[in-house]
Amino acid sequence: VTRADGLSDDQMQAIAREFNLSETVFVQTANAAGTPARVRIFTPLRELPFAGHPTIGTACLLVELGLVPQTQAEVRFALQEGIGPVPVRVCRIPGQPPYAELTAAQRPEYGTPPRTADIAHILGLDPADLGSAGETVRAVSCGLPFVLVPVRAPEILAGIAFDVAAWRARLAGQWAEALYVYARGYEGELRARMFAPAMGVVEDPATGSAAAALGGALATEATIADGVLQWWIDQGIEMGRPSRLYVTAERAGGAVRAVRVGGHAVRIAHGLLLA
Repeated sequence: VTRADGLSDDQMQAIAREFNLSETVFVQTANAAGTPARVRIFTPLRELPFAGHPTIGTACLLVELGLVPQTQAEVRFALQEGIGPVPVRVCRIPGQPPYAELTAAQRPEYGTPPRTADIAHILGLDPADLGSAGETVRAVSCGLPFVLVPVRAPEILAGIAFDVAAWRARLAGQWAEALYVYARGYEGELRARMFAPAMGVVEDPATGSAAAALGGALATEATIADGVLQWWIDQGIEMGRPSRLYVTAERAGGAVRAVRVGGHAVRIAHGLLLA
């Protein structure tokens, strides 16, 4: 939603609830130096300090509308979000949809993970289905906390039967309460599903902030001291709304220095909100 300076917090939340998308972004005039816009990101239930997919889509739109000038194939700027400035770069190649990549505003932060048995119960899975290649359930944030849940094979993702009552009893209110369930595919990709009842999101077809958390965790756990790690994540397949996000993590001196998430975004509709 562009030209959103005149909207109150309550109005923005009401609009997001009416749209009922995973997130709705309100573009306002920046009040911090060096950023072309301030963006407020709302789920149907609450405002988020940071979100990946909305950042990517908004960056692409601002360039497409000419609100961020682009004189070359690539432009770099930062969007002012609740967590602080989020660096982005946007690439436009003739004949292709625009591509945007964000750099996560913070490096991986770990919290106390919930019990594996509780997560299996919430997902309607056998505890033996959880865990893959030595990876276990962990709680990680690169700006927004998620419970990262590895499962043994992509086919298990289709068998998830999310139990909201069990989630409310066993996970709601914890530091990380959104579930990002992932599996390693058969051609090198990762497959994922994301559930966030506290945000009013039954399931999300693309979750850049969760992809950043997963990339940060995998990079933290990597054995290389220096180098660049890359993954792509297919999500939304079980919903019939497939997406693909690309994740890059940089390690130097044995530590994670940066996590980046990118993807293509296409404008599919426009309209006018009436007061």
